[in-house]
Amino acid sequence: MPDKSNFLTNYTKKRYFVFSFIALVALILPFIRIGGNHFFLLSFDKKELHLLFSVFSTQELFLMPFVLIMVFLGVFFITTLGGRIWCGWACPQTSFRAFYRDFICTKLLKIRKNIKNKQVNPSGQFAKKLAANLIWACLTLLMASNFMWYFIPPEDFFKYLANPSDHLLMIGIVLGIALFIFTDIVFIAENFCIYICPYARVQSVMFDENTFQVIYDEKRGGKIYDEKHNKINDRPTGKNDECIGCLACVKICPTHIDIRRGMQLECINCLECADACSSIMARKNRPSLVRWTSEYALNNGKTKILRFRTVAYMIALSIAFIALLIVGSKRETMLLNINRDSSFYNLKVENSQVVIENNYIFLIENTDKVAHEFYFETNNDKISVKKPKKPVKIDARKKDKIIVTLEANEGAFEKSSVDITIPLVINAYATDNKENINVKRDTIFVYPKNSVIENKLK
Repeated sequence: MPDKSNFLTNYTKKRYFVFSFIALVALILPFIRIGGNHFFLLSFDKKELHLLFSVFSTQELFLMPFVLIMVFLGVFFITTLGGRIWCGWACPQTSFRAFYRDFICTKLLKIRKNIKNKQVNPSGQFAKKLAANLIWACLTLLMASNFMWYFIPPEDFFKYLANPSDHLLMIGIVLGIALFIFTDIVFIAENFCIYICPYARVQSVMFDENTFQVIYDEKRGGKIYDEKHNKINDRPTGKNDECIGCLACVKICPTHIDIRRGMQLECINCLECADACSSIMARKNRPSLVRWTSEYALNNGKTKILRFRTVAYMIALSIAFIALLIVGSKRETMLLNINRDSSFYNLKVENSQVVIENNYIFLIENTDKVAHEFYFETNNDKISVKKPKKPVKIDARKKDKIIVTLEANEGAFEKSSVDITIPLVINAYATDNKENINVKRDTIFVYPKNSVIENKLK
């Protein structure tokens, strides 16, 4: 006699494990640092991007498009392969709602007798519901803080928290996020998935016949709905139809749908209906009528994992990741922006000779882990650096604004009846490591027309 346990599915327990794992990683990851760097941190306070334990300046945010491209391609790939598996197994909305409903309200406070019927909300029990909301309100503060740790690292977050009056904006954002989570999970609930979340509206265009979905096996179970999705009967009437019309799969659905009607936007692939059906069908030593499979596998055999769409997404993801690594590996240890002063030039007479000066504003950032002294030179031996006279020291991961004056002597260039614009390349370098830490930037030097020089000498 077959073992009934062989027919039972345990998707719900597996989801709880996945939820717990993701929550644990999300909580711990901000505290993990290698060489003082975080796995991911977008700090507007320090104007830094930490990515894979490397630090980038906000001036290097050209890396973010690669990250965003990978995120979107990853979502497309997962959806094409596994349908709305993100919604049911990894989405914070789903995991928070499951924790609040299944653990706090059901397991902890016994507001619900069990999770087998989600169609009816328990009435009364005001005190228990208030206790559930208070517990959840405390947890939302932790969740909101956890979210902020990816923008304000924990080592700074708790320092700021000790001086709340100086960081009202941060506290306001945390409270705002906590209020949103509380309202969403307690009051909006699964209506967020049904009516608000845009993912449900776009995911269907990414499906094909090999996409894994939650599917009712109509061949075994029998017809409940016709081709136009109109209900025929509460249970099939065919002689060999296995569905007994118990509605276990309907009662347990968090988004209140009947999976026997076919694919619907409201289905989040939580697979609780499959567990409910398996517990009923196991009594008859038969597998669940609701399965996580593809239409192709249901009708023809084996799902094709490697197909044009999935291969194309994998190739695109690989290209984006390689591009991210290449661009990231070529990051500069020194960042330099050059802006010319609004005036064209200054003229001074030194030793009976006119000296032409052009002023520039250099914004220099040292993205290295150690301090360096920086200096500059030009690619034109007729134009020299007048000031600063000495190298400028900039501490690790700090930036400084420097006024740089370049000069050229009278007669350095041919006389002209108009101002001359001379293309110029500035080479900025670390004096202690010129070979590896140096950047070149293009700019111009404006040399005055001859009449201006002559007037200065008079």
